[in-house]
Amino acid sequence: MLNRDETGREFVFYPETGKRYFIEYIQPKGYRTYWGSYNPSTGNIENKKGAGKFTGGVLEQDSMITKENGFDEIIEGKGSPYAQIEAMHEEWKRNNGY
Repeated sequence: MLNRDETGREFVFYPETGKRYFIEYIQPKGYRTYWGSYNPSTGNIENKKGAGKFTGGVLEQDSMITKENGFDEIIEGKGSPYAQIEAMHEEWKRNNGY
């Protein structure tokens, strides 16, 4: 998997249990603003080459985390996902004898 800053996706892996958690950072609606440079020859604002290429998030409609893709437990969180994942993993370990 590529860098989260480029894709908006990442895995958190726990080697002691072999469990993986998949994270997607969903861009908020209205996130994208189209800034650019003024082109005096055309009088237009133009985006720079590569603008918006690496957003660090995915659009909601492009999310891979769906029931159809085999994700059984889908949790939407606010803020950093790491504390939520740590709590979920600790509960999973208690329930599965680790």
